[in-house]
Parts: sequence; C-alpha cells; structure tokens
Amino acid sequence: MEYKIFKTKEEIAICAADFFCDALAKNPKTVLGLATGSSPIHTYKELARRVTDDGLDFSGVSTFNLDEYCGLDGSHHQSYRYFMEENLFKKVGILPENVHFLDGKAKNFDVECTRFENELRSIGPVDLQLLGIGRNGHIGFNEPAEKLHSACFRVELAPETIKANQRFFAPGEEVPRSALTMGMGTILSAKKIVLIATGESKAQAIAHMLKGEISGQCPASFLRTHRDAIALLDEAAARNLMQ
Repeated sequence: MEYKIFKTKEEIAICAADFFCDALAKNPKTVLGLATGSSPIHTYKELARRVTDDGLDFSGVSTFNLDEYCGLDGSHHQSYRYFMEENLFKKVGILPENVHFLDGKAKNFDVECTRFENELRSIGPVDLQLLGIGRNGHIGFNEPAEKLHSACFRVELAPETIKANQRFFAPGEEVPRSALTMGMGTILSAKKIVLIATGESKAQAIAHMLKGEISGQCPASFLRTHRDAIALLDEAAARNLMQ
C-alpha cells in the first residue's frame, strides 16, 4: 500500500481532490464511495471550490456512503446523511436520485443492508472509495474483531469509537451505540481506495495498518491486500512510520 506524507491538511485535500478530478475526467458517471467525519472535511471543501471556480461537474456521479448510525433519521443533525448534504451534496450538485445511503431508521436492518448491497451491485462497483481511519484501526464501522464481515451489516460500536464520536454531539446528548456499515469485502471491491489520516491520535493505527500484521485486530490493515490503495497522511499521523 502506497502512502504519502504532507505538512498540512490543505495539501492532503488538494491531493485527494486531484484523485476525484482524475476519476471524473475518465468517466463523468463515476461511482464514488464516500466517508464522513473530520478526515474528509477539507477534501469536500476543495471539491466544492473546484465546482465553483473550475467548473468541476458532479451531475453524472453516483455516490454510496460507507455507513450510518442506527436510530437516526437522515434529517437528524448528527446523521451521516445530514453531514453529507451540508458538507458536499448541496455544494457540488450531485443529483438526489444518484445518492445512495444506508437507512438508520429502517425497520429491518438485515433487509436494509441487502437492499444497499443490491443497489451497489446494480450500479457499481465503486470507482473511487474515500476512507478515514479510527484510532483503533476501524474503517467504515468495521471494528476490530476476530472475524470481519464481508458485506454490509449492523455493528455494535466499540466503547472507544463511541467516546471518540462524543465530540460531535451536544453535552448530554446520547451517542448511538450501533450503526450500519459497508463490510470489508464491499470496501475492498472498490477499484481505487484513498485513505486520509491526520493527527497524532491516528499514528498508532496508521503504523499498524502499514507495518503490522494483517488481521481483524486492525481492519484497516487489509487495505494492504488491495491492488490500488493509497494513504494520505500528515506528519503527526505518520510519526510512528519514521521511527
């Protein structure tokens, strides 16, 4: 797995946005796999700028998001659907009918995961998958485990993941304890994968991902089996690689 180290988040965003632009130049109907959280924020800002300033066109693009909290409606201010609408979709002109999301309010989560997988199979595969990484090495919401799921599934979130996500919620507001997520097989089926990691808190996970044993204890380590995956890191996230 290739990796590149940058000095700033803005430099990472420019590099990541270049991958998006290259994909759209080759295929205006590119299928994108998208992530939420703090890692892709600057990339989404850069993509919005390129739409406004450079005429980048997302009108033919289809998107599939990695995950969604169980129990949150898409209009909830902490749902991942709301995050994507506010930070990307409404700013770059992705057509609503081309947006594909797991429904955290589905009555039957198994049926919902199957529906999502079927939609992806009918439209995909994903051409470019954007990822972040959790402090415990999770990607999407694939938490460390002896056995990892291949397809979409409902997951009980690890305590450290719940604690890390608490910062996005108001004081006293309960953080969801479960989520729906793409499985590892679904993620690895993407043609190209771009992972973004910044900050010292991600350094241990990045070191394990790139240098440690490939195992379920660090789900991100399986990205090393992918034919075309790259990690874009700042110096803090990469610090353990330089020791």
